Amino acid sequence: MKHITLGTTAGGTGLDVGRLGLGCMGMSAFYSGAGTDGAESIRTIHRAIDLGVTLFDTAEIYGPYLNEELLGRAVASRRDQVVIATKFGTILHRGDGGRGLDGSAENVRLSVDGSLKRLGTDHIDLYYQHRMDPGVPVEDTVGALADLITAGKIGHYGLSEAGPETIRRAHAVHPVTALQTEYSLWSRDPERFILPLVRELGIGFVPYSPLGRGFLTGSIRSLDQLDDDDFRRSNPRFAGENLAANIRIVEQVDAVASQTGATPAQVALAWLLAQGDDIAPIPGTKRVTRVEENVAADAIELTADQLATLGAIEAPVGDRYADMTPLNR
Repeated sequence: MKHITLGTTAGGTGLDVGRLGLGCMGMSAFYSGAGTDGAESIRTIHRAIDLGVTLFDTAEIYGPYLNEELLGRAVASRRDQVVIATKFGTILHRGDGGRGLDGSAENVRLSVDGSLKRLGTDHIDLYYQHRMDPGVPVEDTVGALADLITAGKIGHYGLSEAGPETIRRAHAVHPVTALQTEYSLWSRDPERFILPLVRELGIGFVPYSPLGRGFLTGSIRSLDQLDDDDFRRSNPRFAGENLAANIRIVEQVDAVASQTGATPAQVALAWLLAQGDDIAPIPGTKRVTRVEENVAADAIELTADQLATLGAIEAPVGDRYADMTPLNR
C-alpha cells in the first residue's frame, strides 16, 4: 500500500501511515450488528494489517470503551506494525462519566490514562479531540496535549470536526498533525474552507465516513435493512424521501464502477484518494471481505473523465447529522 505523511510541520517529522486506514467504530457501536462478533472484528483488524493498513481509528465513546478494548486485544502482539488513533472529549470524566463535551486539561489527563489502559499500550500515536468544547479555550486543551507529547504518552495530536479559526489557534500553540472530518462523494463541505486551510498549515487530513456511512457501497436501499438502534435511522440523509432521493448518487457511482470493473465502494475511495497525497481515509467495516475490498481501492486509477463525472455529482439531500451544532466550531 502507498504511504503518506500526516502533519508535515509537526516537529519536522510528521506521521507516516498507509493511505487507507480502518475505522473500527462499527465493530462496537452505533451501527447494525455492532458488538455481535468480536472474533470476526479481530480477524478483520489482523487482515487489514496483513494488507498494509497501519492507521486504526477508535475513540473512548465507542461503546463506550468497548472499541478501544477490542482494538487493544487485536493489536497486542503486533503493536509495532500499527498507528493507533483514538479520541477524547465527549465523556465527562470529571463528573459522572456521562456524555458531554470537556476539553479541560484535567479531562485530557484522565481520558488519556484510561485509553492507554484499555488499549494496552504505553503510548497513543495520534490523539484527537473528538469535538470542540466551547467552554474551554482550545489553547488550554492543546497545552495539555503538548504536555502529553513531552511525557511520551502520545506521539501526535489532532482535531475532529474543528472550524477554521479553532484550527489556526490550536496550531499556533503546537502543530496539529491531523484534522479529521467527514469527507466523501457524499459530504464535500471540507473542500470550501477546511482542505485549503490544512494544506496551508501542513496538517494531514483524515476523512471519516468516506463511504457515506455505507451508503456509497450501494447496499443500503431501505431503513428496513438497519437495526432499530442503528444511528443511521436518525440521520437526515437516510430519512424517508431523502433516502429515496439520494439513491441517485449511488447510481452515478455505480455507473463509473461498471466501467472500471470495480465496486462502488472502491470507486468512491479511489475518487477520494485522488483528491490529494495528504489524505488518509478510514473506511469502517467489521468484516474481512469488506476490508479486502476497500484496500484494493489503493490500486485503482480513475481517468480524468471519470473523476470529472464523479466530481459533478450533486450534494445529497439532508444534513450530515440531526444536530449540526457540535460540528465545525
